[in-house]
Amino acid sequence: MADPAVLPDAEFPAVRRVTWGFIALYTSAYMGTVLMLLAPVLVTLALKINALVGSEEAPNSLALVAGIGSLLAMVSNPFFGKLSDRTSAAMGMRRPWMLIGLAGGCLGILLVALAPNVGLVLVGWCIAQLFFNALLAVQVAVLPDQVPAAQRGLVSGVLGVCLPIASVSGTFLVQLFSGSRLAMFLAPCVFGGFFILLFAIRLDDRRLAAASKPAWSLREFAGTFYVSPRQNPDFAWVFASRFLFVLAYAFLTTYQAYFLLSNVGSTEAAVPRQIFLGTLAQSTAVVAASLLGGRLSDRTGRRKVFVVTAAIGYGLAMFLVAAASDFNAFLVGVAVGGLGFGMYAAVDLALVVDVLPDEDHAKNLGVLNVANALPYSVAPAVAPVVLAVGGGSYGVLYTVAGICALMGAAAILPVKRAR
Repeated sequence: MADPAVLPDAEFPAVRRVTWGFIALYTSAYMGTVLMLLAPVLVTLALKINALVGSEEAPNSLALVAGIGSLLAMVSNPFFGKLSDRTSAAMGMRRPWMLIGLAGGCLGILLVALAPNVGLVLVGWCIAQLFFNALLAVQVAVLPDQVPAAQRGLVSGVLGVCLPIASVSGTFLVQLFSGSRLAMFLAPCVFGGFFILLFAIRLDDRRLAAASKPAWSLREFAGTFYVSPRQNPDFAWVFASRFLFVLAYAFLTTYQAYFLLSNVGSTEAAVPRQIFLGTLAQSTAVVAASLLGGRLSDRTGRRKVFVVTAAIGYGLAMFLVAAASDFNAFLVGVAVGGLGFGMYAAVDLALVVDVLPDEDHAKNLGVLNVANALPYSVAPAVAPVVLAVGGGSYGVLYTVAGICALMGAAAILPVKRAR
């Protein structure tokens, strides 16, 4: 029998156990979306802007483009999630938005690749963020749609490996086409788009009868971006935990190059390779912890203990990084952090689905995505203050990151609807 927290409407079929074939298709499509979003962020967007304005102006221009894009991501994810929840198309609730999101996002990337100035780069990146986040919103909603509670830890654990694998494979794929800037931008779209289309075609999508579609109003629209903490305290707590945890991660990824230069004493020439090695070590740990954590969570029927343990582990890892005085110590710190990040990413998603309000799953998961996107705007705003107070020490900044992760662990403790 279906979990009533997952499928409140009798018109939807009961959720059955999913096969490994479904999991493979779902994971490939989700990874394709992450790949299309990450490849420009990690490599091509910065190179494009640098080619247009030069190395002196590139950092400020990149911050402008990335910052506005992040704001659009925060808005578009819950908005398109809400539209998906009330879509009564014959082809299903989620499939139309997968196709629209893929087409619109790729169009935005093409515009970025061909843009002759930063203004058009900004327009293209905003289009890409808008539609790729629509695609991401409906893909995440497939988890409560299609996967029963007993398998959510496993499936979310498999999804948890998508970020590190996409990070490594995205940079590798771009390097294969380094001779053509257009191909560097479009290759991830072709590669990721293939798996997204395959999943969209094969998906046995939910369908909503037109008569069951809720009325649209200004109040309904405003509610797209809000979940009442008073009515849904568990959701509010997991939102707070996710925000604090991702904020700690944002501090690490945004300022690790400066940490290596300042605290470790690395040369500028050595930093790119060191960051790659750190990413590889962290990604390996993330994959192992995601798969193990998700499976153990399903077997024990518990979520909170794994999420709390993972956040504490990540906080301690940030303390290790903060104290590192050579690259080997830094590498150990980020690898330990990968274990905490992997387990958190796997089990926290399952925990979130378990405590979702009883309707509008895609919209609510879109609201949760604000906790994923907002820290990347908050971290650059807060870091200068922390550095000023800490005398310019990036070790102090990573100590603050560790405290944020520990606070993220504490925020899970009041959750009542999950064990």
